[in-house]
Amino acid sequence: MIINGEKIELKELSFVEFIAQKGLKSELIALELNGRIIPRIEFENTIFKENDTAEIVSFVGGG
Repeated sequence: MIINGEKIELKELSFVEFIAQKGLKSELIALELNGRIIPRIEFENTIFKENDTAEIVSFVGGG
């Protein structure tokens, strides 16, 4: 699997489990999986598979 341009070895993992491992909050993330923007409502049912390509963007606020 490739995430944000980096090859990562994993068999199958839910997106929610992945972001929990990384300490990210789902409400502050946008996900593109295999060229498709995944709506936040679908995060719970999204599974990363071996040959997927994902871009994960985390939003940061500031002033």
